[in-house]
Amino acid sequence: MDFDFDAVVVGAGAVGLASGFALAKRGLTVAVLEKERAIGQGVSSRNSEVIHAGLYYPTGSLKARLCVTGRRALYDFLESHKVAYRKCGKLVVASEPDQVERLEGIRLQALANDVEGVELISGAQAVALEPALRAQAALVSPESGVFDSHGYMLALQGEIEDRGGAVVTATPFEEATPLSGGGFEIRAGGESPTTLTARLLVTAPGLSAQAVAGEIEGFPAADIPALHYGKGVYFRLRGKAPFDRLIYPPPIPGALGTHYRKDLGGQAVFGPDLAYVDTEDYRVDPARAAGFYEYVRHFWPALPDDSLDPDYAGLRPKIHGPGEPQPDFRLDGAEAHGVPGLMALFGIESPGLTSSLAIGERVAERLTAAG
Repeated sequence: MDFDFDAVVVGAGAVGLASGFALAKRGLTVAVLEKERAIGQGVSSRNSEVIHAGLYYPTGSLKARLCVTGRRALYDFLESHKVAYRKCGKLVVASEPDQVERLEGIRLQALANDVEGVELISGAQAVALEPALRAQAALVSPESGVFDSHGYMLALQGEIEDRGGAVVTATPFEEATPLSGGGFEIRAGGESPTTLTARLLVTAPGLSAQAVAGEIEGFPAADIPALHYGKGVYFRLRGKAPFDRLIYPPPIPGALGTHYRKDLGGQAVFGPDLAYVDTEDYRVDPARAAGFYEYVRHFWPALPDDSLDPDYAGLRPKIHGPGEPQPDFRLDGAEAHGVPGLMALFGIESPGLTSSLAIGERVAERLTAAG
């Protein structure tokens, strides 16, 4: 059978575009379908734009392996495509004596994960690096950084289109039906509804992953994980940024904790916090600033009163609820759901942006090997 495309990818965020790029690099014709009117409008644009080194994740997990591999590939990609970034480094700070032992555990985890250059330093050494800091000790991660995530996604789109692929916005996926001889018939909506065929299908739509999987004929409903919205809000500092490096507390259950970054424009941003919510709600309640003042003053006691302004909010597509263990990325192929030619991605939250090139490579390798 002649297909319209070798592969269709659902979702034009960082992971969907990286998957399309990886498939296009292998000579496949690719179409990326995006329901919004522009690329990267969901999870990929409502985050910290941090490049994670790979310190925290369980050894051997997809998060650990793909974060480290993806981060190395990401710096090379940003450099070669002239996308703005700053490898500023990160300090994971123990602001209280009882947190110091946790830093040693993170250091050993980073070592096991093959993260370069991680070093445990004293509080005095940390303050010498960042004089405004309050620290009992700190972990230095020189490979961490910040970058222009939208510029990155535009570069991925360009790579796909340069290889003859298409990134089609305002075109929501509606359903897919496996064909008897292999491949899929895919229906997409929008102002110009269309039906197209593809040999391979990748679903990487972030917060819509579960809904999309539910519209693929033959996908077992029991294999679709529950979706939990993990909301995080950010506050921006009025005034001079106090630190050059990223400043992180030790991780909290289910997240890395409210942290500090100096963005590429030189402004200081704090966040995200974490609250589980029931709907896609991007409002920022100014009253949440009170918790930010209390939290941030653990590592920056000089934070002035009335200096934080509400900025933006993001939602993380979590596949675990409050108090549950944090699971690994889900890259589900036919061995998981029984639908040949389909890769369905679930729970791609942090460090998904950093890992995106490696996730795309993994998706492409598995689909082309199976095909």
